[in-house]
Amino acid sequence: MDTARRRSACMTAALALCFAAPWAAALDAAPGKVVLTISGQVAHANAGDHADFDMAMLEKLPQHSFTTTTPWYAQPKTFTGPLLRDVLAAAGAHGAVLHAVALNDYKIEIPAADAEAFDVIVARLLDGKPMAVREKGPLFIVYPFDSRTELRSERYYSRSAWQLRTLDVR
Repeated sequence: MDTARRRSACMTAALALCFAAPWAAALDAAPGKVVLTISGQVAHANAGDHADFDMAMLEKLPQHSFTTTTPWYAQPKTFTGPLLRDVLAAAGAHGAVLHAVALNDYKIEIPAADAEAFDVIVARLLDGKPMAVREKGPLFIVYPFDSRTELRSERYYSRSAWQLRTLDVR
C-alpha cells in the first residue's frame, strides 16, 4: 500500500473515532423547524434514515467562535457555532466525503478530513446575531481562514457553503 493510501486509510479510521464523541448519543427528533439534515452514513438517525437538527439542537452542542477575514465581507467577521466535527459526531456520521447542499442549490464536496484537520464551524451567528437567509444564513460552513495560510485559497473558500441545508455523508 502506498503512503497516500495508507494515510487516507488512517485518516478514515481516525475520523470514525473522532466522530464518536462521548456526548454524541442517539438523537431525539427535532422539535422545531429543521435547519440541517445529515444523510448517508449516519448512525444516529432521528427521522427515518437521516438526522435532522433544529437550531436549538445545534445550540446545545459546544459552541466555538473565531474572527476571520473572508472574501465575502469587507471587514473581519466573528462566526459562532458548533464545530463541524461535533455536528457530524452528533449524527454518528462516518465517511470520507461530505456533499454539502445549500438552500440555493449550491453543491460542494468537502473532504471529511477537513472536519478534523481544521476547526471548521457550522456558523449560526455572525457577529453575535442569527443570520437571515439573505445574510448567508441560517447556517454557514466557515473555515478559520486567518489561522493558516493554506486556508486562504479558492479551494477552502469554495468549501464554505452558506445557506447550508444538507450534508450527505459518503
